[in-house]
Amino acid sequence: MNTKLVSKHLQILRKKHHYTQDDLAEQLNVSRQAVSKWETGVSVPDLESLLRISKLYDISINDILEPKIQPERISDFEQIVTLPKTGLKEVLKQIDTVLLAAALMGASPGVNLLVENMFPEIDFASIRKTIGRVRVETVEDAQNQIVTLINLWAQAEQQ
Repeated sequence: MNTKLVSKHLQILRKKHHYTQDDLAEQLNVSRQAVSKWETGVSVPDLESLLRISKLYDISINDILEPKIQPERISDFEQIVTLPKTGLKEVLKQIDTVLLAAALMGASPGVNLLVENMFPEIDFASIRKTIGRVRVETVEDAQNQIVTLINLWAQAEQQ
């Protein structure tokens, strides 16, 4: 189970159903802070909360913990250049800057330029310097997480 993916999926589900964190907390009989922790990946809902969430959204617990992503909007990180910039920026704002910088370490100059222009306030060069050398697997994992989140976002937008 990828907790970062689960946390973003919970956030997307909540927004898709037009709940605020307070609304959802009230529906599930938990605190707003609990919902926030789930959506930031600090914690994962307990079994009772997962059951309530599954009933509220009419999906299985498995679909919450291992979301099915279809149809795919993109299948490769380099394809982010084909997406509308406003939607892409909305998704990328949700990504940790270190994860995004790691993903960009294996991307083409065009993708790097696109993202760096989208977020001029982020000093990617400094972040890359702090990260230092990374394994190819780390870059691929970062890129795959971002591709998955983009596809989750696209799926929620279609429904």
